Amino acid sequence: MKSIDEITLNFGPDSLLLLDAILAIVMFSIALDLKPGDFRIFLRQPRPVLTGLVSQFLLLPALTFLLVLALQPRPSIALGLILVAACPGGNISNFITHRAGGNTALSVSLTAFATVGAIVLTPFNIALWGSLYEPTAEILRATYIDPVKVAITVGFMLILPLCLGMLLNHRRPDLARRIHNPMQWLSMAIFALFIIGALAANWAFFLGYAGAVAGLVILHNGLALLGGNLISRLAGLSEYDRRSITIETGIQNSGLGLVLIFAFFGGLGGMAVAAAFWGIWHAVSGILLASWMGRREARQ
Repeated sequence: MKSIDEITLNFGPDSLLLLDAILAIVMFSIALDLKPGDFRIFLRQPRPVLTGLVSQFLLLPALTFLLVLALQPRPSIALGLILVAACPGGNISNFITHRAGGNTALSVSLTAFATVGAIVLTPFNIALWGSLYEPTAEILRATYIDPVKVAITVGFMLILPLCLGMLLNHRRPDLARRIHNPMQWLSMAIFALFIIGALAANWAFFLGYAGAVAGLVILHNGLALLGGNLISRLAGLSEYDRRSITIETGIQNSGLGLVLIFAFFGGLGGMAVAAAFWGIWHAVSGILLASWMGRREARQ
């Protein structure tokens, strides 16, 4: 059996285009609940927003790097974990925060801020942390990621639908309210079906290699959730806000990660398996955590 660093998954240009479209629909559905005024939360309550952004774009990549140094997984798996950690919060974080009894308004605002920030911070974090670990630095040197192309990819998939959804909510709030919940459920269902289809097309690979990433992804996700909770405690935030930041840090946009992996790394096996397993596991861990948190009301 080939090393996981040597395989590439079955994922053609049509599949990549479909994934781009699904992520755009997901982002549009999230933006239907956003208004330009939501960005002003930073002026009213800068500490929770700053804490959430630091947790996502600084703490999580740093913890990921330490995890990679400590366990030294296969290079492609290590780079997959680094790439996922460099992505903004995932599309289901707002839904899970609501289920957990956390500050949903903060979660939605963090999604918006992180999505805008991802244009610069996602390629920056991939390049920075990937270059600090020699085995992943070799992959980056062999691949050459153009940060401008990454920024354009993130912009078209995340920023454009974000702006369109916010514009519809501003111009036609009645229509945005009517279609918001159906669009969110539809987008999550389509994304889940796509992941299932991708798994089916590459089932032999996943059977052979998922065991190599499962434990790492579960540990990585646990570190993300723990790190988000600890940093919000150190910032002196209320439990209500801590729940939001914990979930925002532990729910990553693995769909964007898959797009970047197939667009810039040719579907490199370890990276793709790690990101795909993240896409499944963070939903499971998030829902379980939300069920536990939601048993009692958070202090505000």
